[in-house]
Amino acid sequence: MKIRRAIETDIPRILELLVQVNNVHQVRRPDLFLADKTKYNAEQLREILKSDETPVFVAADDAGIVQGYGFCVFQPHIGNNNQPDHVTLYIDDICVDQAARGQHIGRAIYEYIAGFARESGCYNITLNVWEGNDAARAFYESLGMGVQKTGMEMIL
Repeated sequence: MKIRRAIETDIPRILELLVQVNNVHQVRRPDLFLADKTKYNAEQLREILKSDETPVFVAADDAGIVQGYGFCVFQPHIGNNNQPDHVTLYIDDICVDQAARGQHIGRAIYEYIAGFARESGCYNITLNVWEGNDAARAFYESLGMGVQKTGMEMIL
């Protein structure tokens, strides 16, 4: 498995994986997620892949087929009155193809991203996990992540 920056030719496969992630959320929150949709379309992905502020990494098998991805966003926290200046690497999404789970691809993607964040001078890595996605939460906790803050809602 090779982890590398995503390129434009990866977009069709990334779109397939985006549907998988969306549907995991749609099952838990059908009020917020439409079935069989993607967070981004092909044109939006092209723009994301062009930017150094939104690096996307893919794990490709020996045949070059993308088996997983990690979307990231640099979040600078500069000039805040109550915080020291720092940069966070926010992981917007990690996905491993359903058929490839259990092969530690997600861990490899996360560790690659963590190394990238360190090399980039980031202070920390953050991400969000939807409530009820216990498998994802357990996965991230197994990597050493802990709760930073909790988002709350009230449906009206």
